[in-house]
Amino acid sequence: MQENTVVQETTSANQGQISGQNVVRVVEKTETAETKRMKEHFNFFGPVTFLYAVFYAFCMFHNGSGITFPFFLAGTLLYFVFSLSKLEITLKRGSTFYMISILLLGISTFCTDGWAIISLNKLAVFLLVMCLLLNQYFDTKKWNLGKYVGSICQLIVMSFGELGKPFSDGKAYFREKGKVNKKVWYGLLGVVIALPIVLIAAGLLSSADAVFRKMTTDFMNWIRPGNIFNVVIRVTFLFFTSYALTSYLCKRSIPEEVKDRRKGEPVLAITIMSLLSLLYLLFSGIQIFGLFLGKMQLPEGYTYAQYAREGFFQLLAVSILNLILVLVCLSFFRESKVLKVIMTIMSLCTFIMIASSVMRMIIYIRYYYLTFLRIFVLWMLAVLFVMFIGVLINIYRESFPLFRYGVVIVTVLYLALSFSHPDYIIARVNIANAPGTDGAGWEESVAQDYGDDFFTGPFFRGSEYNDYSYLSDLSADAAPVIIPYMESLGYDFGAYELENPTDIMRDDTQAQWWGGYQPKGFGYYYLNHNKKRLDQTSLRTFNISRYMARKQIEARIDGK
Repeated sequence: MQENTVVQETTSANQGQISGQNVVRVVEKTETAETKRMKEHFNFFGPVTFLYAVFYAFCMFHNGSGITFPFFLAGTLLYFVFSLSKLEITLKRGSTFYMISILLLGISTFCTDGWAIISLNKLAVFLLVMCLLLNQYFDTKKWNLGKYVGSICQLIVMSFGELGKPFSDGKAYFREKGKVNKKVWYGLLGVVIALPIVLIAAGLLSSADAVFRKMTTDFMNWIRPGNIFNVVIRVTFLFFTSYALTSYLCKRSIPEEVKDRRKGEPVLAITIMSLLSLLYLLFSGIQIFGLFLGKMQLPEGYTYAQYAREGFFQLLAVSILNLILVLVCLSFFRESKVLKVIMTIMSLCTFIMIASSVMRMIIYIRYYYLTFLRIFVLWMLAVLFVMFIGVLINIYRESFPLFRYGVVIVTVLYLALSFSHPDYIIARVNIANAPGTDGAGWEESVAQDYGDDFFTGPFFRGSEYNDYSYLSDLSADAAPVIIPYMESLGYDFGAYELENPTDIMRDDTQAQWWGGYQPKGFGYYYLNHNKKRLDQTSLRTFNISRYMARKQIEARIDGK
């Protein structure tokens, strides 16, 4: 949807004569219907984008995972929908999936305190927003992974060239419409006059009510040069980037067609993939008869834990490499039945590698229990397994929408991980095998589910879990497990009211030094690790996980 207007201006000095030749200047200007509408509706895009930027600063200032985060994402989607309406673009059906997923990620962030999940959620939101924008402004049905990645990079980089658009669009709008409406000037004048009156009234009301005085005092304490500068930077950044993104999308400069790059000689791919497939077949045979069927004798000096630890990251890397190689063959080499068979063999071997990596990780977990990285590796292997199912379909069915399939699969699986609260699972499973859990009431069912029948950890006390340093670094998500466990060990929860809960061990230097590694000390480090975030709970920064953790601690302090 592009309208190309070529304007030719012919000028000549002294009524068209310079040495008997005319000088021709050609000015080429490209505009789309959306670009024109954006200029025409600057009275919408300018103020609304600014309000959106202010809303962002309010929601996200010193608040990465509070209740305002899902509201900010909802506001982002409303801004997106209203912008489309002004540009006369109909919302596509496929955009609904992206929008629902973005909102769910916002809710997940508000419900968790795990920094890893919060960081991954924000990365996922960014990628989904980029996919949503491209899907809405372009026909992406035939786009592949490479096309999407290239388009996202192009959108981000080229949008920098549009940072001046608010000024040029505003200038063009006011030049066309004439003077600014008098009501706007009266509104601005009203704000200027009202400010000193509001300050005087606030001072009088503060002296009349203690609660209101505390609120205004807290607000005035917040107004510091550093905070003001932070907010101004945030508002400025989001205003210009949002306007620039919309402006560049309206230009529709990203080509929609996907060039057929399958021109490579299949023999080259067949040779490379055949050699790799032979290697993988040999490796797969060893995995089937050795690891899966248990008929392989381990190398001398190896335990199953050492054998498992040595392999799962390497197998994960090889599985990812295989996925890349198959996608490259599908994208850059001419169709070949032999190549299809070899890619199928490689894919099947990759399934065996994935299964081997999963089994190794499970063996390793049996010996060394859960961490976030181990859970994340299992999740990655599940994603690879499902992705290779799509790859196998795509090998024999060219029209299969592999990228869209991948987006849906990865998003759904990640949402499951995001809402699962891995820190809670880690604490629940590991503490079930820690000292002091036998017959301690709430732990009985957990110990029965996750006890010695599965775990055989080679720790100093038999199979008992004792990595208390790791437990002390878990987030508030783990509090529903850790706090009752601390109570069963006889912890003094009054330590939470100290500025530094570990100060309760001050008289015992050895206990203070080793406390984070011992059952009787790690809990104070856990309280100290989470105290700052738990104490910063307010209406704007409210987080469900932190709220529940604080309630559990306060209940123990009050002796309930």
